[in-house]
Amino acid sequence: MLMNYLFSIAHLNSLHVENRNTMGYTRAMSFISRILIQLLANGAALYVSQYFIDGFDVVPSVEAYLKVAAVLTLVNIFIRPILKLIFSPVIFITLGLGVLVVNALLLYGVDFVLTEITIAGLFPLVYATVIISVANYLTSKSSKKKE
Repeated sequence: MLMNYLFSIAHLNSLHVENRNTMGYTRAMSFISRILIQLLANGAALYVSQYFIDGFDVVPSVEAYLKVAAVLTLVNIFIRPILKLIFSPVIFITLGLGVLVVNALLLYGVDFVLTEITIAGLFPLVYATVIISVANYLTSKSSKKKE
């Protein structure tokens, strides 16, 4: 009787450790899938922006779109939170519209760094920022876990 009890406790502990390991795995996979979804959404938003906006041009190749979308995704993941923190008073005062300024700065930075994308003027930058911001907003809301 005592041995059965000890074996059942050992079995429960092994399940607990296994569950903890798989939870880390699912979190990592969830993070990677959110990055891939955001990458695809940025690529689609870049294509839509290039198609509808005069003065917003991306080199017409799959490699160029992937490169620009990857850089834009990485910038959104790593640099955007820092800029949102810096511009938080502006975002607060403008009731959230300051986020468009942050997104425009990031898009202009990607344009400055990469040769595959060209933004000719303020209005193409603003229009493309709105399209890409809407795509990022929709993907961020659809990929959040519902608990």
